[in-house]
Amino acid sequence: MPDEEPISIWMLPERQERSGPGRRPGYSREQITRTAVQIADAEGVEATTMRRIAHELGTGAMSLYRYVPKRDDLFDLMIDMAMGEIELPDGPSGDWRSDLSLLAHQVRAVGLRHSWLITLLTGRPILGPHLLRVREFALSALDRRGLDIDDITGFVDMLNDYVHSAIRREIGWLEEARRTGLDPERWKRDYIGPYVRQIVESGAYPLFNRSLLQSRTAHLPLAERFQDGLDRVLNAIGVHVASDFSR
Repeated sequence: MPDEEPISIWMLPERQERSGPGRRPGYSREQITRTAVQIADAEGVEATTMRRIAHELGTGAMSLYRYVPKRDDLFDLMIDMAMGEIELPDGPSGDWRSDLSLLAHQVRAVGLRHSWLITLLTGRPILGPHLLRVREFALSALDRRGLDIDDITGFVDMLNDYVHSAIRREIGWLEEARRTGLDPERWKRDYIGPYVRQIVESGAYPLFNRSLLQSRTAHLPLAERFQDGLDRVLNAIGVHVASDFSR
């Protein structure tokens, strides 16, 4: 028999079960997803398997597939649950720059809290209700400013690309710090510093040397470096918003 056609988890009805005398306890997608998130936060997304979730819930793995058919479905649910932690007003304030800045910092906070999130977000599109709420807010912040829909979606995607890349880089620093027992500044000074000094002294990479010795942003704390990059992205968007809005 041919395989069944794939169906989005968001189109599958939630299975409703109730516990009762002589019956096995029922579960819910939310319960399964929350357990998966807790495992991923503590041990990494690789540890998040149906077998492990079932163990935590005290049941058999096969029973959970009635609620979440595939691991990809589980990942979609985990992503959307994490995105549900993003706190946004009901609608944009009218100050597009402030709104997008608020959103970027909220995504950063959630991404650092759940270090697996950004890795999972870089795959196929996820269309869960929480993620759609976040995207709608971002798109709405740039709406009615003389931009066509391709400009709006392009600028939101550009902002997302920056935020996700910055979070991934910051998580890398934090994981390296945990692995070596060195904070980022000590890692740069004591671990990689001697080799970097050799590179500088060789004179073979003059622009790289300038980026180390003259750059203001290269040595900023991580949170300030995130803000500096965010300002540059928003400035680039602002040029187009101002130009198109004046027409």
